[in-house]
Amino acid sequence: MIELTVDGRPLRAPAGQSLAAVLLQAGRTVLRDSPGGNPRGLYCGIGVCQECRVVVDGAVVRSCVTPVSAGMRVSTGRT
Repeated sequence: MIELTVDGRPLRAPAGQSLAAVLLQAGRTVLRDSPGGNPRGLYCGIGVCQECRVVVDGAVVRSCVTPVSAGMRVSTGRT
């Protein structure tokens, strides 16, 4: 298990899983808000739609194709 931080909270996850899978397992189904304020989360699961975008260590990534890594700092913009 590795440790990462999501919105300032610690989270433990199995190495090798996608960030989206880890977030869903932790009950985080909403990952960001659209410009209009609507909730967005995992949709396609293969990196095409970009609905699962989050910020990891200052860079915008698609969580469904981003593997978790130790010390990763994730921000969804939601708390």
